[in-house]
Amino acid sequence: MLGVILGVWALITVMSIMNGFHKDLRDRILFVASHVTVSGYEGLLDDWQETSVAVADHPAVASQAPFIIGHAMLTKGSQVTGALIRGIDPQRERSVSQVMDHIVEGNPAALTSGSFGIILGKELARNLGVSLGEKVTVLAPKGRVTPAGLLPRLKRFTVVGLFEIKMYEYDSGIAMIHIDDAARFLSIKGKVSGLRLKLNDDEQARRVRFELNQQFQGQRKVRDWTLEHANFFRALEIEKRVVFIVLLLIIAVAAFNIVSTLVMIVTDKQSDVAILRTLGLSPKSVMRVFMVQGTVIGVIGTFIGGVLGVLTAMNIETIIPAIEEFFNTELFPSDVYVISDFPAEMRWSDVVRVILSALTMSFLATVYPAWKASRVQPAEALRYE
Repeated sequence: MLGVILGVWALITVMSIMNGFHKDLRDRILFVASHVTVSGYEGLLDDWQETSVAVADHPAVASQAPFIIGHAMLTKGSQVTGALIRGIDPQRERSVSQVMDHIVEGNPAALTSGSFGIILGKELARNLGVSLGEKVTVLAPKGRVTPAGLLPRLKRFTVVGLFEIKMYEYDSGIAMIHIDDAARFLSIKGKVSGLRLKLNDDEQARRVRFELNQQFQGQRKVRDWTLEHANFFRALEIEKRVVFIVLLLIIAVAAFNIVSTLVMIVTDKQSDVAILRTLGLSPKSVMRVFMVQGTVIGVIGTFIGGVLGVLTAMNIETIIPAIEEFFNTELFPSDVYVISDFPAEMRWSDVVRVILSALTMSFLATVYPAWKASRVQPAEALRYE
């Protein structure tokens, strides 16, 4: 019974923690990534205003914003690093992402057209050695042709803000400028790279992508966040399944203990079973007795383990800090791991799946011992009694 309790308890708790990690990572990615992106196949969207009107008619689209994206080199003194330059409309960007809500230094209102301000990820600013108010030089990959030859296209930008998502990939590799400044800098005035869409429900991204593809009849490139990060989320899902199978083995071991316990009981109680058989108890009734005994062990263990698992999953964010304080240690240091706490999201579908798995294995574990008990021959069992 204790084996079943521990198995169910551990499985529900770990599955809830993995759900929490999955959700937290997804939310951090969606701070920057858009739910759906509509762009041109050549890299630029010429008639983006018409596309914007067509997209706005879709009932699942809550808001949208144009963007310009490109790669560039950022320099400050002897420090040089590559970054993804994103031209945004600060007002409309707030409606499609949460980056502007994670500005830790500076004022996003300073990112205005013509001011050539730039907002850097905090790690990117640290790598360049720049702080608020200082200037960085941005070098575009494509130069400009002049009578003197091909000259590099570069511009000095003033750092007006720093953002921090607490994901190194974003904090160290993204810089944002005003969309008008990006168009001037990259010489693509009147064009944008695409439209970023925010949906009423991000889980509907695949369906919306399919419907927009049909609407544009393949004339626009439509992608959603599940495609852009497909490998990452697929790896998380595979990891979750593997952990479920591994922890399910704990319950399987407990079920095997039920088998061994019932086998020993059957061996020990052979004479009692034989007497009951001589009194008229049928083999099916004998089998039912031992199946009920094993099933009761499984039901009680599953119930207690389920209650403990649910309570632990619902209070994990309180339990872990208490453990860290008691042992004076930090299980996930914030300077090493992307997520330093234990977010938990208990899903009743997982709880039901664990409970049904435990009950099924507990029931199946009773079949062989009960069948063996029903095969006891009274004459053989009572011969030497």
